[in-house]
Amino acid sequence: MDLKQVIEAAWNDRNLLKEKTTIEAINTVIEELDKGRLRVAMPLGEGWEVNEWVKKAVILYFPIREMQVSEVGIFEFHDKMKLKTGYKELGVRVVPPAVARYGAFISKGAILMPSYVNIGAYVDAGTMVDTWATVGSCAQIGKDVHLSGGVGIGGVLEPVQAAPVIIEDGAFIGSRCIVVEGARIGKQAVLGANVVITSNSKVIDVTGDKPIEYRGYVPERSVVIPGSYTKQFGAGGYNVSCALIIGKRKESTDLKTSLNEALRENEVTV
Repeated sequence: MDLKQVIEAAWNDRNLLKEKTTIEAINTVIEELDKGRLRVAMPLGEGWEVNEWVKKAVILYFPIREMQVSEVGIFEFHDKMKLKTGYKELGVRVVPPAVARYGAFISKGAILMPSYVNIGAYVDAGTMVDTWATVGSCAQIGKDVHLSGGVGIGGVLEPVQAAPVIIEDGAFIGSRCIVVEGARIGKQAVLGANVVITSNSKVIDVTGDKPIEYRGYVPERSVVIPGSYTKQFGAGGYNVSCALIIGKRKESTDLKTSLNEALRENEVTV
């Protein structure tokens, strides 16, 4: 049986978690995730394909693990999960007390400021995870992404059918932004400080004559700020949070220059 078959069988019958074949299969999946040879979600054309069976393996990994004490310098941990190691060989800069769990992939050239990356996550090359930012379980972070201070990237394990949060290449996520529930941020998009994007969030493009509305998705190179719209309730009309697309990040070979221009032109706080 291949890995997928073993995982699916164990998912339907938890008694199989006691068998050596099942345990080895789950451990193999987590090792493949840790090394980046397997991913919870993969780009497919204009969209993404979620490997639900891989998420199942991550969930099944918890019950086969036992609590243990580990020490790193002056820090002590008591958990079921090992911490990721071997950063020097990976070419990853890790600033104390940044923590990533074993089973998360961190690519060469990435920088972890004091931050947290959970199991199943994928952080691609050249990405900065800034101070107190969190990358939740199974989140997919592209190349050359900047997650600013205090950014919260949500995790997703259950329900299994739910898509993970996806931040595509070159995106800039401003301070204290929250991106959760399988929301997707397109390539080179810029989110100003405090933007909240969920799977049901209204993302409204207000740059044209008429508003264009998206749900849980920010198109490529969009410059986004927090906004609100009026919604009618039984007690009257009240302002409800949304995100507003107020401009576009210009295509440029110098992405840093392009980013700075986008922020200045649209007066975005990050």
